Amino acid sequence: MVTARRNAARAWAVVAVLLAATLTARAADDKPYVMKISIATVGEVQHQFAKAYAAAVAKDSGGRIRPEIYPASQLGSTQQQAEGVQFGAIQCQVVPPEFLAGIDERFELLTAPALVTSIEGGQHLAANPAVRNLMLGLGADKGLRGVALFMVAPSVVVSRKPISHLADFKDMRIRIFASQLQRVAMQRLGAVPKPMTLGEVLPGLQDNALDGAVSAMTVLNSMQFQRVAKYVTEIDQPAIFGITELSKKWYDTLPADLQQIVDRDATAAATGLNPSVIDFNARARRAWTDAGGQLISLPSEEQADLLRTLASVGTDVSKTKPTLAAAYKIITDAAK
Repeated sequence: MVTARRNAARAWAVVAVLLAATLTARAADDKPYVMKISIATVGEVQHQFAKAYAAAVAKDSGGRIRPEIYPASQLGSTQQQAEGVQFGAIQCQVVPPEFLAGIDERFELLTAPALVTSIEGGQHLAANPAVRNLMLGLGADKGLRGVALFMVAPSVVVSRKPISHLADFKDMRIRIFASQLQRVAMQRLGAVPKPMTLGEVLPGLQDNALDGAVSAMTVLNSMQFQRVAKYVTEIDQPAIFGITELSKKWYDTLPADLQQIVDRDATAAATGLNPSVIDFNARARRAWTDAGGQLISLPSEEQADLLRTLASVGTDVSKTKPTLAAAYKIITDAAK
């Protein structure tokens, strides 16, 4: 009788241990996955994408993923953000792809001048399957998983003094993105290119270390650049795109159903963004002038000269590197 009681007690003890282990496992499964989304900008197209993406992931995951958005380089410089994504400290980065050229130089190919001449053209290029597969696949062996590609804006140049003619570029110190293509393009215009992250631009203009900067109208307006440099020349080249990269290290920890959600919602957020991009840029132009900024267009014949001068930059930069040239051909074929 005593033995039977002892066996029953042991059996209940085992059941209790198994039940506790099961409850602990379920509690661990119920703990949300934090998804830090990092961007360098604030209040513009990439930020709008991040908000739409975060909302969709939170909803579709039923709260199992908890997105947190960190705009305005709160998590470090663009390079530090990229490194954070590679090693899993940051789960998602939204950034112009050329800022990832240090990981794979093909990331910068979309910044080649004259690929597209309109926002609609940029949207079609970003949606092209061959271009998407190329760009989103870059960095897969470097800790990145690309999930979205979209058009942000045409390039403009903000400056402390007016740039009304091509000749005005001569010897001007112009901030560019981290791109060999932009460097060559600015040199062809006679300017002195200065690669910088966004966070360095306003101080550079304030301290007279820069005469101007390549950027997007939406960024300049949301960050109130007109307080320092009120002139914007709308050269429209190159197109500025946004790419969304997930940390592969983090992605691989997700259950299969959550992996599908973060992939699917990124594509949907990029597609859903497209109709508003033209209006977003138009409103930024109006807000810029309402705040005292000035918009400048080059004379039509000089704008045509600019396109002719810059059209071969992508080919000339990539032709000596077979891997780069092959990727550039995929992009130019799609652009045609």
